[in-house]
Amino acid sequence: MICCATFEEVFENIKQDPTIIGMMAIENTIAGSLLHNYELLRDSGTSVVGEHKLHISHCICCMPDDDWNTVTEIHSHPVALMQCRGFLSRHPEMKAVENEDTAGSAKEIFENRRHGHAAICSAAAAEMYGMKILENHIEDNKHNFTRFLVVCDPRKADFLRPIEKTDKSSLVFSLPHEEGSLSQVLSILSFYKINMTKIQSLPIIGREWEYMFYVDVTYDNLTRYRQSIDAITPLTKELKILGEYINGRQSD
Repeated sequence: MICCATFEEVFENIKQDPTIIGMMAIENTIAGSLLHNYELLRDSGTSVVGEHKLHISHCICCMPDDDWNTVTEIHSHPVALMQCRGFLSRHPEMKAVENEDTAGSAKEIFENRRHGHAAICSAAAAEMYGMKILENHIEDNKHNFTRFLVVCDPRKADFLRPIEKTDKSSLVFSLPHEEGSLSQVLSILSFYKINMTKIQSLPIIGREWEYMFYVDVTYDNLTRYRQSIDAITPLTKELKILGEYINGRQSD
């Protein structure tokens, strides 16, 4: 297992070693989409071959000899801090400090023996780094899930997921700046009984008021799905299939 400090590093590792399989967060049920990751995925040259929806639960942990009376700072990723706003508001005496990673915050505190500092991370990360859990399940919403995409070198895609077993696809495309261009595409998908589960638009830098559309669709017939792609291709610009895969499971 290779731990990456940034999402960019995930794709760099795959580029350097095509045998590597990466995982990247793409959206959260509370914080929403990780917009920059859509652009990273589009430009990476990798293929999406799977997904997993992970249940997110946070704890607050500290050095083994610290406790509630000694903790003055709480470190974590900005999204995790946002997901625990209720807990933080009940502890105004503790300063919230943004960090690049949840588990990395616990690791940094433990390795540098930072007494008085706590981390918000998963219970598994706290235990891995020998931290003391002060309180578990501190997230505001107990129905908090993050969707992860499994990505790899395109040459490995067919070995990792047989195309005939796929039932979900991620696409990206732009459209002519014309009235009704998006509704035409959506109508065709509907005609072929392709279910759109997600649409995310991002502005195209340097082309005012034009957007890239990132779309997830599910299907129960591969042939009909392929026909729908053939039908919408002439209506779009720069259409790219980011990956075809099996609809992911949701952890408890």
